[in-house]
Amino acid sequence: MILFPDESWQPVVEQLQRARHVMLTTHCNSDADGIGSELALFHTLQDMGVKVSMFNCDVVPRICQYLPGSELIQVGKAPNVSTVDTIVALDAGAKSRLGFADALFDGKVLINIDHHASNPRYGDLNVVNADYCATGSMVFDLIQHLGQPLSVNSAKAIYAAVLTDTSSFQLGRVNAEVHRMTAELIEAGANPEEAANAIYNSQPVARLRLLTLALQTLSLDHDGRSAWMHITQDMQHEVHADHEDSEGFIDVSRSIHGVEVVVFIRPSRDTHRWKVSFRGKSGCDVGAVAAQLGGGGHKYAAGCTVSGSLEEVYDKVRAVVNHVFAS
Repeated sequence: MILFPDESWQPVVEQLQRARHVMLTTHCNSDADGIGSELALFHTLQDMGVKVSMFNCDVVPRICQYLPGSELIQVGKAPNVSTVDTIVALDAGAKSRLGFADALFDGKVLINIDHHASNPRYGDLNVVNADYCATGSMVFDLIQHLGQPLSVNSAKAIYAAVLTDTSSFQLGRVNAEVHRMTAELIEAGANPEEAANAIYNSQPVARLRLLTLALQTLSLDHDGRSAWMHITQDMQHEVHADHEDSEGFIDVSRSIHGVEVVVFIRPSRDTHRWKVSFRGKSGCDVGAVAAQLGGGGHKYAAGCTVSGSLEEVYDKVRAVVNHVFAS
């Protein structure tokens, strides 16, 4: 099956078929959708006999290291692209999110494959469609347009991408077609138990200790319709946690009855900059909220980066969220 038969993949297919050397990449602070999409396409192109490499600006998250081929992803800010003629950016909502200097792309065909509605179509070739539940599901369609069978390794990678980016199949973009695709992934060799154990059931103790501290900051506003939570670098240091350990914390406060907008604030790697994540329910468009703060994303899942002290960030974000509940 193909999820979206009307999506035009032909220019991308033709470029990948004639490419001499393809480099795959995804956004900074990569997640399972970005890594899964990257690995699924990597295995497919290898099977086609295409010379392909993977290079990201950040390391592979722990939860993705069980995926076949993850150890082949190179990391750094300056990949060797001397023989590369085609770069594929996967799941990156903006070119700046790739973390590379603009000069890297000079003389290369940049293919932009993404499902974020806020994506400005920065590539030479663009397939951007927010109706897909994950970028991994876009690669699922692309593989079929390339005329390739779904390999075990690609199926495992796409399954991880879809599982995580749909919050375990909880979000509104999950429909019968998504579940039919998931069935095909499992039939091709994806193992749900393996994925669940790697992604959800192998957490370090430091993560739970950090969550305990984060929950102590939990507050409700707007008559219980918004939930707010944060962590600081001091909290991370106290329990010996790292940046990755706070992934998914926002979903804890999202589960609160009556909450429509969820805000989670955590330190960025840059001093005095904070990553702000949003989740929305009940028709609240948090993508629009993030956009007002210079970020973007989906209607019910979005984010941005805000400068200032923690108190200043709270004030800036609250001023925008207040408008959501003004009427």
